[in-house]
Amino acid sequence: MSATLPAYVIGVDFGTDSVRAILVNTLNGDEIAASVFYYPRWRDGLYCDPASSQFRQHPLDFIEGLESTIQECLRIAGKDIAPFVRGISVDTTGSTPVAVDNTGTPLSLLPGFENNPNAQFVLWKDHTALKEAVEINAHAKGFSTNYLQDVGGIYSSEWFWAKLLHTLRVDEHVRLHIASWVEHCDWIPFLLTGGNDIREMKRSVCAAGHKALWSADFGGLPPDNFFNSLNPLLEGFTQKLFTNTYTADQVAGSLSEEWAQRLGLHTNVVIGIGAFDAHMGAVGGQIEPYHLSKVMGTSTCDMMVVPLADLHNRTVRGICGQVPGSVIPGMMGLEAGQSAFGDVYAWFSNMITSPIRQLLSETTMIDTATAKALQEEIQQRLLPLLANQAAEVVVTEKTPIAVDWLNGRRTPDADQSVKAAISGLDLGTDTAQVFYSLAEATCFGARAITDRFTEEGIQPRGIIGLGGVAKKSPFIMQLLADILQMPVRIHKSEQSCAMGAAMFAATAAGIYPKVEDAMLAMGQGFEHTWVPEKNKKDLLDKRYQQYQRLAKVCNHKHFIDA
Repeated sequence: MSATLPAYVIGVDFGTDSVRAILVNTLNGDEIAASVFYYPRWRDGLYCDPASSQFRQHPLDFIEGLESTIQECLRIAGKDIAPFVRGISVDTTGSTPVAVDNTGTPLSLLPGFENNPNAQFVLWKDHTALKEAVEINAHAKGFSTNYLQDVGGIYSSEWFWAKLLHTLRVDEHVRLHIASWVEHCDWIPFLLTGGNDIREMKRSVCAAGHKALWSADFGGLPPDNFFNSLNPLLEGFTQKLFTNTYTADQVAGSLSEEWAQRLGLHTNVVIGIGAFDAHMGAVGGQIEPYHLSKVMGTSTCDMMVVPLADLHNRTVRGICGQVPGSVIPGMMGLEAGQSAFGDVYAWFSNMITSPIRQLLSETTMIDTATAKALQEEIQQRLLPLLANQAAEVVVTEKTPIAVDWLNGRRTPDADQSVKAAISGLDLGTDTAQVFYSLAEATCFGARAITDRFTEEGIQPRGIIGLGGVAKKSPFIMQLLADILQMPVRIHKSEQSCAMGAAMFAATAAGIYPKVEDAMLAMGQGFEHTWVPEKNKKDLLDKRYQQYQRLAKVCNHKHFIDA
């Protein structure tokens, strides 16, 4: 890197509720500017039906957010910065695919599809494809080749093929016009580089390997006969997709003339290959071999990297996949996670405040503005208050116990049909005890993941905490350390996913030869380590056994049969 000319990159993180962009100095990782854009259509609940687990997002939310945040970063940094921006990389949620036409344009941007939910991006947390996932898992057992080998042996309704089959089944209009099925993390670089031919879109190995069954072991995607024998609607669909994949340190192209003008940048800005948020977040959080990097937000995505030689061709049962190069090129990237983490706390908060919000909206005792301000204050203060109260709960074996599967189970052993539960309630149970049991359950869910890795011969050596929950909840982090009996290091970065994208942008732009060098130069280090309290181990081990017993009955089939 030149000692005289400054070099900056932009990392863009597309989350569930918003998109965040940061402008970073590649010399030292200093964050020069940051901007957040909340998706307006998503905020208004358009195209979503939570009762049926349908969660869709309009591409205009992404386009408007991309433009707004980058423009705002450049405005904050000052006009002298733009000429020295060298690269842009993005991460997104996933699996979040969309139907596109031959030009790579999402159908929802075309006349006649604007308000069709099935033409929108199908968000990671959308579980409308439960039936299709069950069919894929049953179908795969009939083949001598294990096409599910690299995704832990179980396919999820959160993923690429299940969502595609469901969409083709339920919507003839989409079925007649779809030219390909594209992940969000692949579409944004294609958009920025001015792509107009879907056959030229570069697909990330991250998305392809962890969600779309792509594997080098069988030369790419499973063969067409695997899919057309599953359902004739998938006949020939592999030909509409891809064979080659790319790691996130590689180049998708250069910024197009149109987007250079829209953003106020030059066309020699390099656009890197995209990847999923937790994978780039692990890099932004300075992941180390055998340390589980937990991005803790609405859900968790848990990443680990292991030298390829250490695995000896083993596959880990029941996780979200293991893909060479999906996190750090040259290493095996292993993914696990929980379908609900922060969402569990938000659910409880929303449930107990919902009648209060309604009463305040209807009251005549105070003016409307005061009532609204009171609603907002309650919402802001409730979770910290509950956490403080839960930290004071005197825990025994008789304290209520919960299972955390409010949005199904991602790992170990994906099953989005399982349900959550709280057991051991009586008339003396208070809100602090219930909240403690829910928080404890999310940490027990994390332990089930570390136990699975250990059972499969890959012993986690520590936890790296990233994301909003890791940064904001000392109570949850201490509880997590106590339950896992491992130190939990909290990374300094407020935007680890966007920072990881920035590190990959610096690598794709040639500022650093490999992403490990970018991590070393641009990493911000750790701000705190939560150390497990040894005196709590025996009690928490007993309560974990209670959790496991309750978990065995938290399956819809059990309740139906009963």
